[in-house]
Amino acid sequence: MIVGDLSRQELERRLTGAGLDVQFGPFNLRIRSNLPSFASLAHQLYEPYPMVEAAAIIDFHVGIGSPRGLRRWFRRQASFTIDGQSPFAPYTVDHAFPALEWGINWCVATRSHHLLMLHSAGVERNGSAMLFPASPGGGKSTLCTALIHSGWRLMSDEFGLVRPEDGMLLPLPRLIPLKNESIEVIRRFRPEAIIGPSFLGTRKGTVAHVRPPADSIRRMQEPAPPRWFVFPRWIANAPLSLAPMAKSQAFLMVATNAFNYEVLDETAFRLVADMVRACDCYSLSYSDLDEAIAALDELSRDDG
Repeated sequence: MIVGDLSRQELERRLTGAGLDVQFGPFNLRIRSNLPSFASLAHQLYEPYPMVEAAAIIDFHVGIGSPRGLRRWFRRQASFTIDGQSPFAPYTVDHAFPALEWGINWCVATRSHHLLMLHSAGVERNGSAMLFPASPGGGKSTLCTALIHSGWRLMSDEFGLVRPEDGMLLPLPRLIPLKNESIEVIRRFRPEAIIGPSFLGTRKGTVAHVRPPADSIRRMQEPAPPRWFVFPRWIANAPLSLAPMAKSQAFLMVATNAFNYEVLDETAFRLVADMVRACDCYSLSYSDLDEAIAALDELSRDDG
């Protein structure tokens, strides 16, 4: 059963009652909200995600709703909660949906230390995964979104979840938050992409969420071995450049883009070293999405 099997009324009843139990990759979430505007967006953007079976263990109990106490009477606000606690200051109610999405990412980043968590986007093709470690302004979300609408499967836009026992990359195909100019870039590049409304003036600028293709969500229990590290950088009017990178440099960049490298200590060192050793590593600079995708497609074909 998927979220889309519920009527809007049933979904809202669950959100305001016992909770909506949804599976995102290796995590089960129970979501509560008393905001009708959130229910409407959840019905649209969470539509293809599977519901959690009644007997399943819930990893995160989260919510987004009107804050308690006097705050609720002075301003229209929304508070993110985890296990009934509010770790952040309230958001304006108009930003409730991105607030919940950011809150879920925070839960994963702070409570999933059984996995190595790389700050990285990831896609898969022909059984092998390509990782794009984050760097500010690098355009990983834009490139990742373009790739998954061009024949690649989404592993994750934000987290490279590595299983310590075998080094496999676990999918976490959640909504992709595009920011500012990237929103219109993707609307023009792939008009068929399902993109939610633009939230103006958030703490991260203008944000809109892309729903992954249905195939990426259906296959979110299929891990993949990492095969490439690509460090992207979008540069206006720059010619395409896809160049091999020294593995020593790649190791440092991967390690510094891990959420919990220090927590896992020796395990993290071993995992990153093994991954970099097994992967081809490249730097990518580009200004044209079609050219970048063609180069990465060719890379995957050459490997095949």
